[in-house]
Amino acid sequence: MRVREDRSPVPETWPMPYPSRPVPEPLPQFLGTATNRQTPEQRKRLLEYVGKGYLEGKSLRVLAAETDRTQTAIRRALRDLDMPLRDRGAPPINT
Repeated sequence: MRVREDRSPVPETWPMPYPSRPVPEPLPQFLGTATNRQTPEQRKRLLEYVGKGYLEGKSLRVLAAETDRTQTAIRRALRDLDMPLRDRGAPPINT
């Protein structure tokens, strides 16, 4: 076992890794629809869901996971809707 400068023991697994971020399962209505040959109905359903979710405050990452798409695909969908993107990062905390 290793020791620190102050002679206290250091665990062998130190530094401890952080747990991975949970990845939610895609919603059933979007499973298998992430192709480059979507039907107009599938595209319309995706645009409606993404637009509504983004306005409700969901992040690109969450929307991508829920729709089985990449964040880039979600960004393109929002661009197709002419929706302005929020600034990057978490919203500031009002104190």
